[in-house]
Amino acid sequence: MSSAIEIKVPDIGDFNEVEVIEVLVAAGQRVAAEDPLLTLESDKATMDIPAPQAGVIGKLLVQVGQKVSQGSAIAVLQVSAAAEAEPAAKTDAAADTPTAPPIAESKDKDGGKPSESDETPAPAAPAETPTPTAPTPPDSVSPPANAPLPHASPAVRRLARQLGAQLPQIHGQGRNGRITRQDVKDWVKQRLTAAAPRPSGNLNLPPMPEIDFSQFGEVEKVPLARIKKISGAHLQRAWLSIPHVTHHDEVDITELEQFRQSLKDEAAQQGVRLTLLAFVVKSVARALQEFPHFNASLHADGEHLTLKKYYNIGIAVDTPHGLVVPVLKAVAQKTIFAIAKEMGELSQLARGGKLQPQHLQGGCFSISSLGGIGGNAFTPIVNAPQVAILGVTRARIRACWDGKAFQPRLMLPLDLSYDHRVVDGAEAARMVAFITQLLADVRRLAL
Repeated sequence: MSSAIEIKVPDIGDFNEVEVIEVLVAAGQRVAAEDPLLTLESDKATMDIPAPQAGVIGKLLVQVGQKVSQGSAIAVLQVSAAAEAEPAAKTDAAADTPTAPPIAESKDKDGGKPSESDETPAPAAPAETPTPTAPTPPDSVSPPANAPLPHASPAVRRLARQLGAQLPQIHGQGRNGRITRQDVKDWVKQRLTAAAPRPSGNLNLPPMPEIDFSQFGEVEKVPLARIKKISGAHLQRAWLSIPHVTHHDEVDITELEQFRQSLKDEAAQQGVRLTLLAFVVKSVARALQEFPHFNASLHADGEHLTLKKYYNIGIAVDTPHGLVVPVLKAVAQKTIFAIAKEMGELSQLARGGKLQPQHLQGGCFSISSLGGIGGNAFTPIVNAPQVAILGVTRARIRACWDGKAFQPRLMLPLDLSYDHRVVDGAEAARMVAFITQLLADVRRLAL
């Protein structure tokens, strides 16, 4: 004899309305315990929701594109009496098992903004409210009576009526000019953004003009990568609201590179790829202990600092989908080898799109390294609410005067961008000088 149980989304922290991007089972399909049922996506991470026990999927209650939260019903599972009794014996043990990690909210299906974790480059999540009806924009004009009927499905027409969208004014991006649900949402968001009040600070920036580039030749319209859309808004806000200053310097790492080369075989035996960046990370963690204002965040009132007593450092990773910043935790307590190993693991997860929310949260300071690509200097944007970020470019051999002759030395450029409301120029110069001392003579890390 079998019975039906309702499968619900487990604890996903304080986040709501997470998008279903893939349904992995169908009605009538038999599943085993822990088999993935569907995949949820946050701003930079994905997560599978598993079956709590074996059984047959009686009914699916969600579909791709739908938003779910903790406790949302996702499927009905038919289980036998024997299968139902087995997990009951494990209830006490399961109560002590950590729940699923929190998932940062992805882009709102009806045009809301994505969620913002404390340290990841993502916009802030709005409070949950009923879906508003978009006001008819002032520039909306009723179509002529004899105007052709826009090419759209009944569902899209219903959505347009609910949101107050004017279908004749929407340029369909679907096949043969068909208007899609996304076209309707994009139209509404564009009108709401245009009608929104100006941000504080009276920037009064003029809008960018729309240009029909097809008049000059063949063009192709492709969507911006999801991560770039999310992080772009965060970076723009940081650039406009933070008074950035960048301090440039360089450090002689000739001896450090020789030391690193001498450790390569030992590192390889431990399965570690020892890079120069591991030494930079360790040096920055030591500098944050010496200069606590760089390990802080400015309070919303603009009058207080939150000084952090932990040292978590975000490392920008270039992926096929855009830049992500996984966070190395408790760096001050880790060895160079441990830092190098963890960086390699996080980079692999990032490039595979398998980072979880806990990998992206809790950063105090960020490092962006272009050493594997090139460049002499750049001005990285502060990853708010952090107050500073260190940029690293490619080391080069340069002729340096030692007092008697020019000698070939390996010089590493460093670029420290900082929030001038929290850090002044002299403090930034001392911070960089301290880092260069550690990198020039790595033995100082032991002091």
